[in-house]
Amino acid sequence: QRRSLAPSQLAKRKAGDEDEEGEEEEEDWHPPTSRKRQKAASETESGECYRSPFRKPLAQLTNRPHCLDSSQHEAFIRSILSKPFKVPIPNYKGPLGLRSLGVKRAGVRSPLHDPFEEGALVLYEPPVLSAHDQLKIDKDKAPVHVVVDPILSRVLRPHQREGVKFLWDCVTSRRIPGSHGCIMADEMGLGKTLQCITLMWTLLRQSPDCKPEIEKAVVVSPSSLVRNWYNEVEKWLGGRIQPLAIDGGSKEEIDRKLVGFMNQRGLRVPSPILIISYETFRLHAEVLQKGSVGLVICDEGHRLKNSENQTYQALNSLNTPRRVLISGTPIQNDLLEYFSLVHFVNSGILGTAQEFKRHFEMPILKGRDADASEAERHKGEERLKELISIVNRCLIRRTSDILSKYLPVKIEQVVCCRLTPLQTELYKNFLKQAKPVEELKEGKISVSSLSSITSLKKLCNHPALIYDKCVEEEEGFMGALDLFPAGYSTKSVEPQLSGKMLVLDYILAVTKSTSNDKVVLVSNYTQTLDLFEKLCRNRRYLYVRLDGTMSIKKRAKIVERFNSPSSPEFIFMLSSKAGGCGLNLIGANRLVMFDPDWNPANDEQAMARVWRDGQKKMCYIYRLLSTGTIEEKIFQRQTHKKALSSCVVDEEQDVERHFSLGELKELFTLNETTTSDTHDKIKCRRCVNGHQVRPPPDGSDCTSDLSQWHHCADKRGLQDSVLRAAWDAAVTFTFHHHSHEEQRGIP
Repeated sequence: QRRSLAPSQLAKRKAGDEDEEGEEEEEDWHPPTSRKRQKAASETESGECYRSPFRKPLAQLTNRPHCLDSSQHEAFIRSILSKPFKVPIPNYKGPLGLRSLGVKRAGVRSPLHDPFEEGALVLYEPPVLSAHDQLKIDKDKAPVHVVVDPILSRVLRPHQREGVKFLWDCVTSRRIPGSHGCIMADEMGLGKTLQCITLMWTLLRQSPDCKPEIEKAVVVSPSSLVRNWYNEVEKWLGGRIQPLAIDGGSKEEIDRKLVGFMNQRGLRVPSPILIISYETFRLHAEVLQKGSVGLVICDEGHRLKNSENQTYQALNSLNTPRRVLISGTPIQNDLLEYFSLVHFVNSGILGTAQEFKRHFEMPILKGRDADASEAERHKGEERLKELISIVNRCLIRRTSDILSKYLPVKIEQVVCCRLTPLQTELYKNFLKQAKPVEELKEGKISVSSLSSITSLKKLCNHPALIYDKCVEEEEGFMGALDLFPAGYSTKSVEPQLSGKMLVLDYILAVTKSTSNDKVVLVSNYTQTLDLFEKLCRNRRYLYVRLDGTMSIKKRAKIVERFNSPSSPEFIFMLSSKAGGCGLNLIGANRLVMFDPDWNPANDEQAMARVWRDGQKKMCYIYRLLSTGTIEEKIFQRQTHKKALSSCVVDEEQDVERHFSLGELKELFTLNETTTSDTHDKIKCRRCVNGHQVRPPPDGSDCTSDLSQWHHCADKRGLQDSVLRAAWDAAVTFTFHHHSHEEQRGIP
């Protein structure tokens, strides 16, 4: 019978035995042995020990500790510590060191990126503390470096690094205490989009307080650039962020998306960037005004030059202190428009509109008046300097000269084209009949005067554009139908009837036959684009067209397709009103500006489409003007007023603002004897008998308003083979400007 070996049972049995046996000694109890143990014991007694071949002999245990040699111990510890830590999950490659859920990060605060890495762009550096201050400071509240993500800082050029630092200082109120806005006024092609994406990404991820500066950002742009902004964010951030781009849809669908965007909260918002057009923002402003946004960026911000329009008021009521306005062509000739832009980004920095008008506008305008006294002139200069000093604290402006280091050569050429006999007769006939000069005797610009300007501009493009007016015998075109060739029809384009169209036909034909270059054709009139289409169909050129009728989604697709090196399209037709701003058309390296605009900024915007980041070929810009006509007068006015021109002004306002009565009368004249009315008026001292001499005979340079045009050329001085082929057809004179002359020493 087996007995329990539990201590309590042993104690009971011991006490019972003592009572029964008294002095009798208790015998030791041994548990019964099993048969296997009995067999093993018998084998041991007989000297034969069974041992399994699969078992290792056990080491004898003793009470004495086993002492290792000190060198062996140190080597063993070093081998343990030398092994790097590995996450105990097979094939795990995730980031290490991130905050775990519910676990407070231990240790001192650290910046998101290494500020001491080579090439690091540091936007904020904590103040250097003494050893005593370091002991006193709360380590959980110590500020840290703000460092731009290396994936962006590695691709930023020097001027872009400077721009990002300027933007960050402005929106964090370090440049102007209490103000959080700025104007990014770099010229076209300097990478304003990339600089603003860098700013957004930095604010969304870090701050000196070791947390994101903002939760959400809104980008407002023209409708044609919504998809472009989305693509740029994807390109530079590589999927690290998911922007929400709204470029179409029903009102209910858009409202639902905007409500979802505004309801996002927390440190890691799923879609922290909203990209939306000005039109959509204005229509759905109520939804966006219900919450707050950390940052708003207004692309092509010159749309906000009028503080009375609905778009300005809708954006101004958005609950956000940080505002960045992007405009490659800032307002400079209208001080109230300038005030509107500055007031939008930094409200109150220039006072109210009435205070601004009294303190700045009136003294400056009086000082510029020809009849101003010396005291008024001096006061105007002082107020202008004061205004510039205030505005320059929140405005950064760099010119496209910087691009000369990074981009291929750009040659810009103004090509004067003679009118055809038909155009000349129609032009003279119009001036005789319409008598626009007589309309100006009262000293006011009438509707008929503006209509006359438009009619003459269209006639310079091609007689087909005014053919309907000739058929209806409108004022100025009575009897003009008889001047057209017999059997003339507008169904087919006839290049030989227009000097500029003839030159364009030559340029396209020579380019197509001698190179693989692509061409962008720009015009202010969709009727002119229709003529381009007819010409392309006749010549069997593959083309794409972008104008105001094209949907936003489709615009982005055709631009992307045209820029692809494998695309077969030879020509991109562009309406300057619909797509002149912000588009990248680097697939082409030749651009033809078929007609000038009153506002030089419009032309500058359109001509900057091809000479941009990513361009690999030498660029040629052709600005076609009809010799001796209203187009040369417009070009002269552009040149005189370029430094003071506003960004977007309609034709009537521009004419009234910039032209005196005498200058308006000059518009309605035709100079048939000149090779270039512009060249005659600048009195160029570089030319002798119509041929350029370098340097000028008197040793001086051209001091006229056209001094930017480095070369004046007839056929003998023309270097462009494409234009030389078109010279005998209709070209009379050219001015051309070389983008790299100063940088590369080209004579």
